[in-house]
Amino acid sequence: MNHEQIIKGSCACFSDNPKRMVDILWSVQNQLGWISTESIELIAKQTEVCRADVESVVNFYSFFHQEPQGKFVIYLCNDIIGHQAGMMKVEATIKETLNIEAGETTADGLFSFHYTSCLGMSDQAPAALINNVVVSKLSSTKIKRILQTLKKHGCVNSLFKGTTPSYLDFIHKMVNSNIRKAGPLLIDGHMTESGLQNALNLYPNEIIEILQKSNLRDRDNAGMSTASKWQHTKNTEAIESYIICNAKEDGPGTFKDRVLLTERANLLFEGMTIAAYTIGSTQGILYLRAEYRYLLPHLEQTLEQRRHKGLLGQAISFNPETKEIFHFDIQIQLGASSYSFGEESSSISSSTDEKDGLINSSPFPAQVDYLNWPNVVNNVETFCNVPLILENGVAWFQALGTEESKGTKLLSICGDCSKPGVYEFPFGVSVHEVLKAAEVIDAAAVQVGSMNGELIERVDFNRTLCFEDLTTTGAIIIFSEERDLSEITDYFQKKVKISTSPHPILEPYL
Repeated sequence: MNHEQIIKGSCACFSDNPKRMVDILWSVQNQLGWISTESIELIAKQTEVCRADVESVVNFYSFFHQEPQGKFVIYLCNDIIGHQAGMMKVEATIKETLNIEAGETTADGLFSFHYTSCLGMSDQAPAALINNVVVSKLSSTKIKRILQTLKKHGCVNSLFKGTTPSYLDFIHKMVNSNIRKAGPLLIDGHMTESGLQNALNLYPNEIIEILQKSNLRDRDNAGMSTASKWQHTKNTEAIESYIICNAKEDGPGTFKDRVLLTERANLLFEGMTIAAYTIGSTQGILYLRAEYRYLLPHLEQTLEQRRHKGLLGQAISFNPETKEIFHFDIQIQLGASSYSFGEESSSISSSTDEKDGLINSSPFPAQVDYLNWPNVVNNVETFCNVPLILENGVAWFQALGTEESKGTKLLSICGDCSKPGVYEFPFGVSVHEVLKAAEVIDAAAVQVGSMNGELIERVDFNRTLCFEDLTTTGAIIIFSEERDLSEITDYFQKKVKISTSPHPILEPYL
């Protein structure tokens, strides 16, 4: 196919719909390797939007390129954890070996080199993506060997020896899940689909009542009542509603969702299906950040297996009393890399003002937002809790945590510690206990939460992680006495300033 045919074909795949702009741009870049000025003009014409609207999306998202790229595209993570783990030595080796700077491509067209802010690999820093393949725990020696291997064999799979029986096994070769302390969410003792089956034997209002009694709160800083959010959506009159899972953890130090997506994808999709049955939705969307694109085949395979088992798709269940048939399916929406402050509003960005391309989301997305339909938006961890509550009961869940914070919390622990990784603690655990589990000796400060978190010093290590005290999305970044705290504070302040600035965004779901 020629250039114009590729553009028209990419647009046609998404019905020439400008609200699918990110999907269209990915399709074009996947086939052509980059997005040229000519491509932008043709896309604008085909989707009947202004050229500037298309260009603003391409410019905003760092994984879209307006210049030809090399056969191997390297994204080196340059967040604060990477810097402290030796990223600059890796950076210097890349530049010296390839004789290029960031943003450039080698003369032979083999390599392009870029920075990216966070890969969700803070427990295995320094890390990089090479053509969507993760390479971690990098050193000068290791990255030099990788570049030599790519030059010699011309294939990223050559970085990993031997064959793997499944794509999940290949993921495990690339990335260590680093589960250091497992609780109900991470121990694979869940009775497959029993939570869903129990839910399908209940009326939707009974499910909401169970979640209300359990006091499940969204696993983010806001900590809203999950049951109340679902109830509001259910009560909003509309022809359609959506279940949206926000898997866009992209602040420094966050990687727990990466582990859940890898190890507990079925639990996530089960939770989304229960939510759909509860509010009467037929469509679900998993928003997946571009840095986790390597998980896409695994997640798509898991969805297909669920369809084959009758757990997704048409006629999941039939209620003989109401004569109602429950249909529900899930699609995956791939992002294109950018840090946007605010979990829900940044993920429901298809509700845009197409005139100026700025976010125009409702402050209450549970009521009306995406495509002006009501929706439920929760993160991965929140959805994963739902099947366990339906399986084990309210009393079981209420026995975990504190008075106002029930259940467990996943923590992504990284920085200056002996055992970085994912830990699951009941709410109410002290920072001191967390540091002890991660074998930290000389912590001077801890960033609790990522961009929107709180930096606490040693005097506050007796504080507890719960909604009553220290709220956190899960990131725990540890800084030793050797670190310059003023430098760390400046870093986070600059990141928050960047992440809250207005930006053009057309990141739709359907």
